[in-house]
Amino acid sequence: MHQQKIQEVIEEVRKIVVGQDRMVNRLLIGLFTNGHILLEGVPGLAKTLTVNTLAKVLHLDFKRIQFTPDLLPSDLIGTMIYNQQEADFKVKRGPIFSNIILADEINRSPAKVQSALLEAMQEKQVTIGETTYMLDRPFLVLATQNPVDQEGTYPLPEAQVDRFMMKVHIDYPSKSDELEVMRRMANMHFKSEVNAILTKEDIFAIRSQINEVKIAEPLENYIIELVFATRFPEKYGLKEESKYIQFGVSPRASINLNLAARAVAYMDGRDYVLPEDIKEIAEDVLNHRLILNYEAEADRVNSRDLVRIILDKIPINKSVTLK
Repeated sequence: MHQQKIQEVIEEVRKIVVGQDRMVNRLLIGLFTNGHILLEGVPGLAKTLTVNTLAKVLHLDFKRIQFTPDLLPSDLIGTMIYNQQEADFKVKRGPIFSNIILADEINRSPAKVQSALLEAMQEKQVTIGETTYMLDRPFLVLATQNPVDQEGTYPLPEAQVDRFMMKVHIDYPSKSDELEVMRRMANMHFKSEVNAILTKEDIFAIRSQINEVKIAEPLENYIIELVFATRFPEKYGLKEESKYIQFGVSPRASINLNLAARAVAYMDGRDYVLPEDIKEIAEDVLNHRLILNYEAEADRVNSRDLVRIILDKIPINKSVTLK
């Protein structure tokens, strides 16, 4: 039943957004597994439009926050305002009090704002004054960053990047997709209206069902082998690749890879995980957690390339004991 509704959600989003099915799929995986998503791509690839449309289809509250160098934490979470008539302070809640937050160009904000967002992402709560407020559920942060224009930006610390379940790279559309985009957007009578398909109750029910998806022990071990291959590449026969890796992925990688693989299986109509589910989602879960050195930058090797090599070289039945 819910798989059919998920397909209806995708079809509804396609009424507005063309050629970004992979991005929509990853956003839904994040929503259904309570994980935040970092989107990276050049401007104009419909990142904001996709998130906005998805929020409407899911019937969730949506707020877009444009991150700028002069943004303050209070602009994000809210502040205390003095009411002269009542001679008392009142809380004015910020845009973070919503279900889906689009943090546009998150790397343009200073460290204080990023740390305020970090508490909301991890703890699902914010502190204003001396009072802590719980955020509404579901709560999902979808952050974007532009990989091209890095002047005047504040790169996200590794500790914060690690808290994103996935980092999804958005590519240019195909010729046919871009032709369709051009035709739609050049039509001034084009109606950007969508119907709400899922409710909050549906989302919580889907989360419970994904939790019941089975993953066999050999596949659990396969996830561990992939993770350890990033930490001890030479012991896995990755001698050439090891010279580029400064730090392997954190334990959050194995947790999120397990969750994401089960979500992929569920959305494919299965109650069990296949090796292909892990391989499909591994690049998005691991790429931002793999910290490379300057030699990798000099040789123009990126983390996605290394993840693909690791996936090719680590067989499912490999058993390596590391102490």
